[in-house]
Formats: sequence, C-alpha cells, structure tokens
Amino acid sequence: MNAQTERLTLSGPAGAIEAVRDAATLADGAAAPRGVAIIAHPHPLFGGTMDNKVVQTLARAFVQCGWTAVRFNFRGVGATEGVYDEGQGELQDLLAVVEQVAPAAAGQRIALAGFSFGAFVTSHALAALWPQGRVDQAVLVGTAASRFAVAPVPPDAHLRTLVVHGEHDDTVPLAAVMDWARPQILPVTVIPAGGHFFHGQLPLLKNLVVRHLQSRG
Repeated sequence: MNAQTERLTLSGPAGAIEAVRDAATLADGAAAPRGVAIIAHPHPLFGGTMDNKVVQTLARAFVQCGWTAVRFNFRGVGATEGVYDEGQGELQDLLAVVEQVAPAAAGQRIALAGFSFGAFVTSHALAALWPQGRVDQAVLVGTAASRFAVAPVPPDAHLRTLVVHGEHDDTVPLAAVMDWARPQILPVTVIPAGGHFFHGQLPLLKNLVVRHLQSRG
C-alpha cells in the first residue's frame, strides 16, 4: 500500500496467520503513531481477503490519521493456515492478531475495523475487548447483520464507533442493519445509492472514516 508496508507471519490458534502492517503517516511533531488499527476482511468463502478494496480503503484512512494499520487473512485464506469456522475461529484469529501486534502489556491504543463478515467478527472482538479498556475506536462497514448474529456495540462505545452502510446494499439489506442498530439506538451512517462494495464511492467512505477518527482525537 505504501513504501512502509511490512509483511508479517503471526501465530494463530489454527497455525500461521498472514498479515501486512502499513506504517502510520505521522503528523508534524508526532513522535509515535496514535495506535494500532486491526482490520478484518469479508467472507472467506466468497473471495474475501485482506487485499479487498474496502479493507484497503479503511487501512488508508487509519494510516492518514496517524494509526499503524494491520490487515490479515482469516484462516484458510491466502497463506493463513486452518479452515473456515463460521466466525468462531475467525474471532480467535482476530484476537490473536491483536495480542501480537498490540500486546496488552504494551498499553497501546487499538482500533478495530471490519467490512461485511469482517464487521460481524469485529463486533464480537469489540464486545470482548472493550471492557478491558483497550479499544479506542471501532469502524463497522457493510455489517453482515442479515447473515450472522452481530454483537451489540457496548453502550459506552457508541460515540467511538462508526457504522457505515450503503443505501442500496443488495448483499446485506440496509433494513437488516437498522433492525440490529435500532434496539441499541446506535446511529448508522448511510451512503446514498451505495452498494455493498461502494463502487465509485470509496473516496467518500475513506473521508467518512477520516472525519470520524479526527473528531475523536
């Protein structure tokens, strides 16, 4: 993605995990990145990988805002070992990545982001990690609420969480996301005429994420 993209091989519960780390763009006077953002990709059985365009767009947004961005392949994708596990094993993959790229003992700020199936998995990681005080930001895009049991966002994480969905998403209907968000009174940012993959609207998606990250400090 940029000249400071590093390929990683991490350890996961099903074996090796393939990942890439994109270095943060540091603002003038900044001595270190704001934290580490871990970004999860779409469904492994339908072509989802860490190189998905939406996933890369999320990574670019975090990098621009001073975060180190880590993308990784779930089990069974690319060089990551293991087989698809309907989200349960994938959650363990994500948590393993978090602990290796931003160990709890290091006290780093972390952000969690995901697209489609990755947003579903990320929702459960957010539920697990938020009580530990480790998560600073969350971004859920095209959340697969019609296909999986997406975890509620912890109430005190709402202001730190951006949910984005396309108005005309024909993979995950907007109505399904609203049905998930409504009981939580969780705001959803809708991109007019947007589809599941935001064709032609990735710059807008990136700008929405950048604005969210900048507004939260």
